[in-house]
Amino acid sequence: MAVDPEILKTPRAFLAELFDVAVKAGNPLQGIKANLPKRPKGRVIVVGAGKASAQMAVALETLWEGPLEGAVVSRHGTTAELKQIKLLTAAHPVPDAAGLRASNHLLQLVQNLTKDDLVIALISGGGSALLPAPQEGLTLEDEIELNTALLKSGAPISAMNAIRKHISLIKGGRLAASAYPAKVISFVVSDIPGDVLSLVSSGPTIADDVSLGDAWNFIAKYEIALSAKLMGHLKAARPAPSSEDPVFHGHEVHLVASAKHSLQAAADHGMTHGLPAYILSDAIEGESHEVAKMHAAMALFARSEGRNFPPPCLMISGGETTVTIGKGGAGKGGRNGEFALSFALAIAGQEGIHCLAADSDGIDGSENNAGAFADGHTVDRILAKKFDPSTFLKAHDSWTALNEAGDLFLTGPTGTNVNDFRAILLLP
Repeated sequence: MAVDPEILKTPRAFLAELFDVAVKAGNPLQGIKANLPKRPKGRVIVVGAGKASAQMAVALETLWEGPLEGAVVSRHGTTAELKQIKLLTAAHPVPDAAGLRASNHLLQLVQNLTKDDLVIALISGGGSALLPAPQEGLTLEDEIELNTALLKSGAPISAMNAIRKHISLIKGGRLAASAYPAKVISFVVSDIPGDVLSLVSSGPTIADDVSLGDAWNFIAKYEIALSAKLMGHLKAARPAPSSEDPVFHGHEVHLVASAKHSLQAAADHGMTHGLPAYILSDAIEGESHEVAKMHAAMALFARSEGRNFPPPCLMISGGETTVTIGKGGAGKGGRNGEFALSFALAIAGQEGIHCLAADSDGIDGSENNAGAFADGHTVDRILAKKFDPSTFLKAHDSWTALNEAGDLFLTGPTGTNVNDFRAILLLP
C-alpha cells in the first residue's frame, strides 16, 4: 500500500492526527463498561482524582443505572456535564488550598460506610498534586515544598510516590482504608510506565508494599533535598498500609485505559495510511534530552542505511521521561518540549525526519502547550531569531526556543492522561 500523498505534503498535520487518535483510544468508557459492578444493597459513593477523572465520571454516569453520589478532582479549568457526581478542581503540578479542601471532601465522603455500600474510585495520573493531604504536624506549604523538591530531583515516578505516600493522609491506599468496611472498586487510567497501578496518583485506593525504608533509600539515591521538618516527620512516620491489610480484602482494581492501548491505536492508524509502524516501547524512562538522542540516532540510522525501520515508516513510543533541574533553576517547558529540542539538535539539517512529542493530557509541564514538533530545520528557525538552541536546552527552557521556532503543539486539556506520546515520521 502506497503512502497517502497528503502525508508527504503536510507531515505535521498527520502527526497531530496520530496524537488525536491516541487520545481517543485513551477514553475510559469501554473499559469501565466491561467491568461495571452490580448495584449494591446500600449507597454508591464515587471518589476520584486525576487529569482524566472528569471524563471518567461522565462515562460512569452514562453507564450507571441508579443513584450515585460523590466527587472527583481534576485540575483548574476542567469542565464536564455531570448530574450526580460533583466536579472539584485544584492546581497541578504545584498543590494549592483548593486541593487540600478537595482531599478533605473525598475523605469525608467515605466515612461511616457499611459493608452494604460500594465505593467506585476513578483514578488517573495527576492526582498526586491534586490531592494534598499532609499528615498531622505538616502543612500544605510542607507538601508543596516536597512536591517541588521531587519534581526538581529527576527521580522516577516510583521513587516520588514512595515518599509522597508517607507524608499523606490519602495516598498509599489510605482513602480506600478509610472506606472500610465498604467494598472499593478502582477504575484506573494509567500514565505509569509498565502500568503499575498502585503508582497512579500515588495510589489513593490501591496499597503497595513499598516501605518507609525504601523511601529513605530513594531520598539518598536521588539526593532529594528536604527540609529538617520533613526529614524529622519521615523519621517518625508510620508505615503506609500494606496490600495484605484486611481492610483491602475484596477490593477490585481494573485498568480501563493505558499508553499501550493508545500507542497501538496510533500504529494501526498509520498502517491504514500506508505507513509501517513500529512501537519501540510504552514504558521508556530516563532523562528527556538523552532519550531524545537515542530516538534521533535510530531515526538517522534508518534514514542512512534503510535498515531496522526503513522509510517510509513511523516510530512510536510512550513512557514518562524526566528532567533533572539541578541547582541552576530552569526556564519554561516540560519533558516533551525538552525531548523535541534535543531531538531537533540531533537531526539538524536532515531532511525527511519529522517528530511530535506531547503529553496525552494536553499540558506539558506548567505551560500551555501539549508538547512540540521537531524537524531538520527547527534549529535553523531558532537560530534565525538570534537564539542558541543548545543554551536553551541546558537551561531547561525548551518552551522559549520552540515558541520562537513556531514549533509548539497546542491542544488544550484532552480529558485523558495515558502518559507521553512520541511519533517520528520517516519519509522517503
